[in-house]
Amino acid sequence: MHGDLQALGRAVKLAQYRQHRALDGALSAAGTTLAQWDALRAIGGSPGASARELAGATFQSEQAFGTLAGRLTAQGLVERSPGRGRRIEHHLTPQGENVLAAGHRIADEVLASCFAALSGRERADLLGLLRRLTADVEG
Repeated sequence: MHGDLQALGRAVKLAQYRQHRALDGALSAAGTTLAQWDALRAIGGSPGASARELAGATFQSEQAFGTLAGRLTAQGLVERSPGRGRRIEHHLTPQGENVLAAGHRIADEVLASCFAALSGRERADLLGLLRRLTADVEG
């Protein structure tokens, strides 16, 4: 029993590793990395969000996200502004919006390739199963 579970865990990890490597390599064409693009995606999806919220959305510590946001700000992709209390809000600049859009196009191509071995129905089934496994985290 434990062998099957470990094989399943390893297969999920390998699929994620391959996907991340492919995305990171391809996103360099847009002048970004997977971590940077993921941060831009989170900020674009939640304009005005705090570093704490964005760290959670990108699976990073607050400190790591703060460092990344600082680099994105220095590159002119993100603006940070004071919010209520000590809260710092994050917004994409027009240049950040452009990099995000280019990243979306690249990600769509890479992910289509990563999941090409699965039919549309199989991809939908896999997504449903993974959402069931993570419902307590995302819900």
